[in-house]
Amino acid sequence: MSDTAPLAIEAEPGSIHALVLHQLDEDQAQDVVSIPLAGKSSIADHMVIASGRSTRQVAAMAQKIAERLKKEGHGNSRIEGLPAADWVLIDAGDVVVHLFRPEVRSFYNLERMWGFGDEGSASSMVGRA
Repeated sequence: MSDTAPLAIEAEPGSIHALVLHQLDEDQAQDVVSIPLAGKSSIADHMVIASGRSTRQVAAMAQKIAERLKKEGHGNSRIEGLPAADWVLIDAGDVVVHLFRPEVRSFYNLERMWGFGDEGSASSMVGRA
């Protein structure tokens, strides 16, 4: 069990979204945010953003998510950015996952670009300090 707050994001049980959130919780991802994209974008239904403490943790989280999705019958996910592992993108179809080292995440600030990270978004966040 991690030291972060329990999952506060609603995800349909058995969905790719739920599987990704569960795996990130198991891997002790930090500052997990889920942004609903349904009706806002055609790229995916959800964007999940999380941080790892090091490039090694970021790479390990990405590989575990991809392995878990394949094992659960969701096919092969496309992964970009693994060699450097500063920012890894996982395209899992209905869910796009961005895994960052904290410094890189704060530089790009994707949450703000999508209108999250401002007042009133706390219900969409996990493990926020």
